[in-house]
Amino acid sequence: MASFVLLLKDYEDEEKVIYHFGPNEQIMGKIELNKKNETIQEVTHVVNANNESKFYFDRAAQRLAMCLNRENGQFPNQQHLNRKNNATSIGYPTFEGFFDLSIYV
Repeated sequence: MASFVLLLKDYEDEEKVIYHFGPNEQIMGKIELNKKNETIQEVTHVVNANNESKFYFDRAAQRLAMCLNRENGQFPNQQHLNRKNNATSIGYPTFEGFFDLSIYV
């Protein structure tokens, strides 16, 4: 079974970056990464009958942490995260498997 998380950049400056995140553009919460303190917080919860907000928040937070640490603080405008059965041909390892990342800038 695959899961999908969409991230859309809302705001970025030298101190923080804010994304909308969720399963699609109609059902989204808001997540903020503080670049100086390297902290991530859920600003607005995802309201979805199929999954808890924590499900989407955990995956979005992992991706933002990768952008900060592995990609030298480069935060694309839009990101899709597709998780497919703990393995994909292209992706970054995480604690729960691999994410297949399609990034559109």
